[in-house]
Amino acid sequence: MTMTADTRQTKRPNAQRPRVVGVKTEVPLYNGERVRYVNLDSAASTSPLIKVRQAVDDFLPWYSSVHRGSGYKSRLSTHLYEKARDAVMRFVGATPATHVVIFVRNTTEAINLLAHRIQLEPDELVLSTRMEHHSNLLPWFRRAHEIIDVTAEGRLDMEALEQRLQHHNGKVRLVTITAASNVSGLITDIRRAARLAHAHGALIAVDAAQLAPHRTLDMGTPGTADAIDIVAFSGHKLYAPYGTGALVVPATLFVDGEPMLVGGGTACLVTNSGIKWATGPDLEEAGSPNVIGVVAMAAALEELMRYGMDRVAEHERELTEYAIRRLQAIPGLKLYGPSWEHFLSGAEDRLGVICFNMEGRHYGEVAAILANEWGVGVRSGCFCAHLYVAHLLGISEEDAAEARDRLIAGLPVDLPGMVRASFSLSNTKDDVDRLASGLLAISRGEIRAEYTRTEEGDFEPVNAQHLYEEHGDSFLQA
Repeated sequence: MTMTADTRQTKRPNAQRPRVVGVKTEVPLYNGERVRYVNLDSAASTSPLIKVRQAVDDFLPWYSSVHRGSGYKSRLSTHLYEKARDAVMRFVGATPATHVVIFVRNTTEAINLLAHRIQLEPDELVLSTRMEHHSNLLPWFRRAHEIIDVTAEGRLDMEALEQRLQHHNGKVRLVTITAASNVSGLITDIRRAARLAHAHGALIAVDAAQLAPHRTLDMGTPGTADAIDIVAFSGHKLYAPYGTGALVVPATLFVDGEPMLVGGGTACLVTNSGIKWATGPDLEEAGSPNVIGVVAMAAALEELMRYGMDRVAEHERELTEYAIRRLQAIPGLKLYGPSWEHFLSGAEDRLGVICFNMEGRHYGEVAAILANEWGVGVRSGCFCAHLYVAHLLGISEEDAAEARDRLIAGLPVDLPGMVRASFSLSNTKDDVDRLASGLLAISRGEIRAEYTRTEEGDFEPVNAQHLYEEHGDSFLQA
């Protein structure tokens, strides 16, 4: 297996769109009929690229433990593991002269690491926003923090951010925001947010888990007003679902203090009298790392850079425009977030993430019908973004507090939510047509199966459990 030396700008003219594993997979419907699966849940996770699967297969015979091993396989594995940091650097436009790449399991772990390690003085705090995925919200509940609100239509309120920065007068240590919403598809103006943060002496961290697979991500030149200081993202949303993510931080940020996890590799020397900690990324990568996951993620980044993120964006914009025009014509379907008209007119860019509800139908039921009668996989619920979803649905703080109290008391609560369809490189207009056909049938009341609700609150066709048992159990057979 080879890691290319392409830069992020290098791409072949008319390059073939990267192929994704499983696009021709057939799944059973409620009645046993089999159809090609339409995966519209890439905002949650993506299947691997075929090039990534091949890279993993090619590497497996050479896999060994990294660092300190003297055997050829160990040294080769170490070489590829460290080379992968370069791929991450180029993908986000950073440089080893100023930043380090720390490999983690996913964005959640990356931000928990950041929240644990960033040094706050007693009167300092962190600013986050209502738009955030819980991965970039809950870790900050353990530190001094404030949440910046969004506008009525769901955009990050930049004026509110600036006001809070001014109010705290240099006491904000970090502004941490999502680069793109996993609910509305809105793309945050991270450059403007960076300028605001830096003007008031704060660092800026970006949760790029949702943006990185779909748009160019460039941290900018360190020290400039609009540069991004810290970036986190996950391989499983980047066509490399092998359990690895990355946190890119200034090289000096974690110099002081102890690592979040301690163990093998984090210490240079341990004696009865004390510990001499390691430096650089070794300090934060305790234990045997996921070398295979790192190789997979690097292969995915190389393939995306080869193809060009501009081409990725062009493909997904075309699909999203087609989908919005089709969905807007379906009776009873409500789209959430700011109006899509700015996107359709070309005045605003948004990701291919579309949330909606069907009048008269529970969001979970709609998702179940799409899955079991149309072979379309979507997601339903609150998408680990409760504060933002509640805002878009118009749920009051009083109603939210009542739901929380009922949950604490062990009482049943039917939480509100939405259905989400999201696009990736694997999708085509045929997939959009299948989604639209299913939703149109639902709006007309053309439901073929009988559904029951499980104890967990999910909707399933009656007597459908065998569809999973017969197929899924085969993967675990010796």
